[in-house]
Amino acid sequence: MKWRFTAVLMIVALLVVLVQDIPLSNQLRVAERDRIITSLERDAFVLAGRSEESLEANTSTDHAVITDLARQYRAAGGARVVIVDSAGVALVTSDDDRSAVGSSYRSRPEIAQALTGQIATGERYSDTLQEQLLYVSVPVFGGAKIHGAVRLTYPAQFVTDSLNRRLFTLWLVALTTVLLAGIVGLVLSTTITRTLKRLKETTEHLAEGRLHVRADETTGAPELRSLSRSFNIMAERLDALLEQQRTFASNASHQLRTPLTALRLRLESARTLIETDPQGAADRLLSAETEADRLGGIIEGLLLLSRTESSSAPVEPVDLDEIARERVEHWRPLAQESGVTLEVDAHSSRPVLAVPTAAEQIIDNFIDNALTVSRPGGSITVRVLDDRRQTTVHVLDEGPGMPPEETERAFERFWRGSADGAGHGLGLAIVAQLASASGATVRLTNRPEGGLDASARFLNDR
Repeated sequence: MKWRFTAVLMIVALLVVLVQDIPLSNQLRVAERDRIITSLERDAFVLAGRSEESLEANTSTDHAVITDLARQYRAAGGARVVIVDSAGVALVTSDDDRSAVGSSYRSRPEIAQALTGQIATGERYSDTLQEQLLYVSVPVFGGAKIHGAVRLTYPAQFVTDSLNRRLFTLWLVALTTVLLAGIVGLVLSTTITRTLKRLKETTEHLAEGRLHVRADETTGAPELRSLSRSFNIMAERLDALLEQQRTFASNASHQLRTPLTALRLRLESARTLIETDPQGAADRLLSAETEADRLGGIIEGLLLLSRTESSSAPVEPVDLDEIARERVEHWRPLAQESGVTLEVDAHSSRPVLAVPTAAEQIIDNFIDNALTVSRPGGSITVRVLDDRRQTTVHVLDEGPGMPPEETERAFERFWRGSADGAGHGLGLAIVAQLASASGATVRLTNRPEGGLDASARFLNDR
């Protein structure tokens, strides 16, 4: 990933440089050529002005003056100079070789055009010099009369060399840009991959069973820090789930051992008494059935608790008032058989948030426990109270209540209070798990007038 990211960044930088520098190179080529031609035109007009009197007088002394002027110009790094008279015969050249003086240049198109009074600029191949030339030719005026022409020529290679020097600097900057992009990409990708490598190592440690390892949430890009936080949340959740499973397995094995042992002893006892004491054997079998029923209840509670813990259903709005009324109507016949009055007091109209069926199971469990401890003639009230932000359902009974230390432990798995002789210690644990999944809280408190207040507080749906 590191080298791939660096390569991609360099390619992008290269494409940007090419898109920018190729048109710029062409523009520089045109601009450099125009600059040289403009410079040659300026110099040609200067030489033409200085040559006017010499050409008009047409004396050898005057020719020597402009010859020195042409050679000085050439020596200063200027172009090759040829000055012709009105007939196109070379009077002055900047070359040390004087053989060209006296030769006719009228066949040169630029000279011929200048002798007609026009400025000639362009590029052509010189058969004499065997190279491509860039030329400027201007007429020498004396009033309205043309006395001759001045031609300045540069080898075209000079323009190419000048342009290449400029382009070398341009492409050197472009190359530096691409290399800097690669360095930046390498540094950035190294930083990113270093964080990813540490996260990978942490993941491998977690896969090996080291559940205490956590990713570093303080370094790296915001996205990587967010990924590290998500990983740590997952690791903590996984650690908690595995701890729950270990605790669940330990508690389950402990709780199942007793009824299984009792069941086996009763069956063995019944087998030894079946011939000598049939009635005793029947009593043992009846006790074995009781233990089997108890074992079935424990197993059913364990399965329900396991499903509750593994559930990840989202919370949804539910009408707690309607649920309370429905559950009271469901339990009322059983309450009447037990001689207990079951009433509902629910006037809240605000929906609460809970996982599906959680509110029903919590209320059912509270009512079931209340009926277990209620005496004939007693009453149970299911009350729903709304305080704008939260709604609480209370199940109020008139039973014996619980010691304060037992109300704190009542929601632990397999814990049974002093008054709970028939339970399995799983009902309130299931209630606590359902409440936690719904974002609710549950508690047991003793009522001042006697009895127990079992309550569950849900968040309102805003």
